[in-house]
Amino acid sequence: QVQLVESGGGLVQAGGSLRLSCAASGRTFSTYAMGWFRQAPGKEREFVAVIRWIGSDTSYADFVKGRFTISSANDKNTLTLQMNRLEPEDTAVYYCAARRTGLSSNYYYARSDSYDLWGQGTQVTVAS
Repeated sequence: QVQLVESGGGLVQAGGSLRLSCAASGRTFSTYAMGWFRQAPGKEREFVAVIRWIGSDTSYADFVKGRFTISSANDKNTLTLQMNRLEPEDTAVYYCAARRTGLSSNYYYARSDSYDLWGQGTQVTVAS
């Protein structure tokens, strides 16, 4: 059974940085794309960023552009999210997700129901 395990969350002051990681454990599987979503208390889960392995194409939500960077650490089953200039509004549980096949439009990569596998999440708290 494949699992995604996030790490790197924690408490940070506004303006600070955190680096999240997501590793796949168990039986290896091929992925087409991996992404990060987040969910704040009382809010719906929202798209943060995605990387598609072909061409290493990346996409970001507007509210993180220029502050967050999604990348692969070593291979396609390891994902990172470098978060800089954090704001209190970034406080949320951050989830890693994986999708096995491609999609016809970037629109679908921002939908949580497009992903086949999810991690348990890691808490990020940004203090003002």
